[in-house]
Amino acid sequence: MDLTTAIQTRASVGALTEPAPEGAVLMRLLEAGAAAPDHGRLRPWRFILVRGAARERLGAVFAAALARSVPEATAPMLERERAKPLRAPLILVVAAHVVAHPKVPAIEQILAAGAAAQNILLAAHAAGFGAMWRTGEPSYDAGVKAAFGLAPEDAIVGFLYLGTAREAAAPRPRPAPEAREWAGPGALRPL
Repeated sequence: MDLTTAIQTRASVGALTEPAPEGAVLMRLLEAGAAAPDHGRLRPWRFILVRGAARERLGAVFAAALARSVPEATAPMLERERAKPLRAPLILVVAAHVVAHPKVPAIEQILAAGAAAQNILLAAHAAGFGAMWRTGEPSYDAGVKAAFGLAPEDAIVGFLYLGTAREAAAPRPRPAPEAREWAGPGALRPL
């Protein structure tokens, strides 16, 4: 599959099962992530794999985060949170380790990790695997970050759920690009 086809046909897949990428294929996905643009060569991305029984432990971390942020959370709400990591055989947590740098602001480090996540999604699709990128409140919770050994200033840019699609994703329409040409201050015109 060529790159343009991978970009245009990649879609989030919600129903994932075994097998997940592993071995040399998984390494290629991680290498694709590490090939992301990286101002200052800081390599801010962190890739953390969660699989097997660790997914249940992550569910407990998610439920605890919900209980902290929503003290009135009901038992069914907490159970839904516990079940989220079980949606796929492999979860790849993509985070940005943010450092103070005179020329590379935090946003650029976070964007580099986001680009790494996108590279991984495209590489997974090209390799025949399904994936979905999720964030939500756990991404921003200090306790969840700490569970992964991340500092409060670090950013979880996404939980990439990876596996084999139970059924092919339906093709979805893509929006037409909206671009303008800039010819100087106040001079924008549509293409």
